[in-house]
Amino acid sequence: MTGNAHATTVGRRSVLKGAALATLGAALPGRAGRAADPEPILLGVSGPLTGQNAQYGAEWKSGFDLALDAVNGQGGIGGRQLHYVFEDSQSDPRQAVAIAQKFVGDPRIVMELGDFSSPASMAASPIYQRAGLVQFGFTNSHPDFTKGGDYMWSTSISQSDQQPLLAEYAVKLGLKRLAVVHLNTDWGRTSKELFVKAAQDDGVQVVAAEGYMPDEKDHRSMLVRVRDANPDGVILISYYADAALIARQVRTTGLKQPLVAVSSVYSPKLLELGGDAVNGLYTQSNFFPGLQRPDVQRFVHDFTAKYAKEPDAFAAYAYDAMVVAVAAIRQGGPDRKAIHDAMATIKDVPSLIYGKTQFDVATRRVHNPQNVDLVVKAGQFAEWDGAKAIASN
Repeated sequence: MTGNAHATTVGRRSVLKGAALATLGAALPGRAGRAADPEPILLGVSGPLTGQNAQYGAEWKSGFDLALDAVNGQGGIGGRQLHYVFEDSQSDPRQAVAIAQKFVGDPRIVMELGDFSSPASMAASPIYQRAGLVQFGFTNSHPDFTKGGDYMWSTSISQSDQQPLLAEYAVKLGLKRLAVVHLNTDWGRTSKELFVKAAQDDGVQVVAAEGYMPDEKDHRSMLVRVRDANPDGVILISYYADAALIARQVRTTGLKQPLVAVSSVYSPKLLELGGDAVNGLYTQSNFFPGLQRPDVQRFVHDFTAKYAKEPDAFAAYAYDAMVVAVAAIRQGGPDRKAIHDAMATIKDVPSLIYGKTQFDVATRRVHNPQNVDLVVKAGQFAEWDGAKAIASN
C-alpha cells in the first residue's frame, strides 16, 4: 500500500466519525461553538460501515441519529449532549478487538454499542469485561454472547429463542422436508444446530445441512447437493449479501423449492442485491414498518421525514438501543460502573420492538420473543397472509 492510499483510508474513517457528530450537532441550532458548553457524554460504536455488511451499519447510524435528535433537542442528559464515535470494524473480529482496546483506553467513552455480528462482539468481550465498560451487543443473538461476563448486555432475541420461531414458520408454510444452508461461523453453526433441533421437535425432517464460508461467491456445487436431497423447502441462515447471492444461484441448479430465511436477511439491501431472485422468499422480523402500534407509526413517520425512506428492523434496533443507553445513563449517571448497575434496574423503557424493555438480570437479555412473518412480493417485503407455501417466482 502506498503512503497516499493509507492516508486516504485514515481520512475516510475520520470523516465518518466527524459526520456522525456533526449530524447530531446540526439538530441543535445555536449550540455549536459555545465555549462554556459542558463536554458531551460519549458512546463508542463498533460496527460495519464498509464491506459486505455495510448496510447494517448505515441503518444503525440512521436509527442512532434520529433518537439523538430527540434527546439532544431537549437539552441532552443533565445539560450535556450525547454523542457517539462510530468505528468501522467491518464486523471482523480482529478489527473489533482493536476498536475495543481503543475504546476502553478512552475515559470519555462511558458505554459501547455493537458489534453487529456475534463473533466480532464475542472476540472483543474479554477486553470490555476486564475494563468494566458495558458492551451493549443489541444485535448479538448468539446464546453465549451475554455469558462472556456481567458487562455484556443485549436486547437481541437469542438464537435459542429465534430458531424455534423460524421452525414454526416453516411448519405454518406446510414444509416437512427441509435443507439447511448456513454460514460456517460460530453464529451460523450454533443457529443451525438450534434450528435442526427445533424443526425435529416440530416433526419436520432435515434432509441436508450445508455450510459455507462468508467470503465464498460460488455456491452452485453446494446447492446441487441440496437439490439432490429433495427437500420441499430450503432454510437460509445467512446475512443479506450472501442470502441474495445464494438466491440468485439457486434457480440455476434446478432448485424450485421455497426459501425461508432467518431474520438477519431483513434489509432493503436484500431486495436490491437479490432482485427478482428473492421474490417469494419468506423471512421474519421483530420489527416491520407496517405495524399499526402508535409508537411504531410515529417512528416510521419521523424516520421517513428525515431520510425519505422507510426504516428497516436494524434502524429500529439502533433507535431502541440508544433509548436504552439514555435510560441507563439518566438513572446511573455518565459513569461506566454506574451504567452497568443501572442496566440491571431500568424498567419499562419504551421500545419499538417490545413495547417496553427491561432485562433479566441473570441472563442480561430481554425475554419477549415475537416475530412478524414476512414474504417478498414484487420486490417488497409484505406481511405473510397465512397462505400455504408456493414456489418462488
